[in-house]
Amino acid sequence: MTAESPILLAHPTAVATPEGDPSPGVAWHYGDPLGEQRSATTRAAIVDRSDRAVIELSGPERLTWLHTISSQHLTHLADRRSAENLSLDGNGRIEDHFVLTDIDETTWIDTEASRGQSLADFLTKMVFWAKVTPTARPDMAVLTLLGPDALTGPIAEIIALPSDAMPYQAGDLPELRHDDEPLGFWRVMPGIGEHGATPVVDLVVPEPDLREWWRLLTDAGAAPAGMWAYEALRVNALRPRLHLDTDERTIPHEVDWIGGPDEGGAVHLDKGCYRGQETVARVANLGRPPRRLVLLHLDGSSAYRPITGVAVTAGGRTVGRVGTVIDHFENGPIALALVKRNVPVDAELVVGDADSPDTSATARIDADLYTSDDQVPPGRAAVDRLRGRG
Repeated sequence: MTAESPILLAHPTAVATPEGDPSPGVAWHYGDPLGEQRSATTRAAIVDRSDRAVIELSGPERLTWLHTISSQHLTHLADRRSAENLSLDGNGRIEDHFVLTDIDETTWIDTEASRGQSLADFLTKMVFWAKVTPTARPDMAVLTLLGPDALTGPIAEIIALPSDAMPYQAGDLPELRHDDEPLGFWRVMPGIGEHGATPVVDLVVPEPDLREWWRLLTDAGAAPAGMWAYEALRVNALRPRLHLDTDERTIPHEVDWIGGPDEGGAVHLDKGCYRGQETVARVANLGRPPRRLVLLHLDGSSAYRPITGVAVTAGGRTVGRVGTVIDHFENGPIALALVKRNVPVDAELVVGDADSPDTSATARIDADLYTSDDQVPPGRAAVDRLRGRG
């Protein structure tokens, strides 16, 4: 389901992602992981993300059909636009997160390597009589440009990116070969890094063109950067990743995946029925999610480094789980975590085994990215007014 990159891993300084990493077969770094992060925030960097699984949807009913089985509003999605989307189970828990782009009467989907085949199988199973054909496309690969120079100058000219391109806008890439192969496309994604200040431009290209696009863009000034750089900036922007920062109980509200295509979300609150919609609507209108996603700053002096899934405790009580753990070039060791909603921003937290100093570290929540949600949900407020409490 995925297009691996032995060509790009042949780079003399490339170090592959560690065994068991959720991004297999791509570079973890090119010898200077912290410097690569700095390049991504100050000029331009290029990241090989060809571990992503790509699926093609063809047919005249592709968007209306996908609208009925997923969480995003797609019936009016314009040509050359992208959106994030979720597939939920019957209880509203997240099964899949994917990015889609509709361009030239084809919808392209890309998702995590580990979920590519499962998502393709689910989509195929759900076709029934709709005029749509899902097709796994391991011959297509994703490259990602990061940094301010990705939007301007020689790099933007090479990929034919207009100067006024906005997030979730997409367009055709220039032709590299004169044959019947697809040309590929660019799309602008929401920024990552501190306050989302680092621009992100994805390229979805034919796998045979991977080396040529890499050469063209690095010759134009894009510095090679590994997944370490991408992940550090993603975590610093409080952007979750499926099955790292979510677990089998996660609902969309907990990881702030609520919103339409123009809001950077993956769940539109003003659309009709789909699997899991009852939970989404109930939480949005009557309650609050049980957990929230937070950015943790870990004790850099501790020799212990937590891994995904270890417990977060406060006062000896388990209050959450750790997601992605990464070293950031300015903030040191940081992590995303799902913690109970009532955990205060100034709580003294421990990650790992709180009873063992050798297998635990202290942590604090980043207050700048912590949003209080003391507002009463609209449905609850209406009920209170009817009962004379509002």
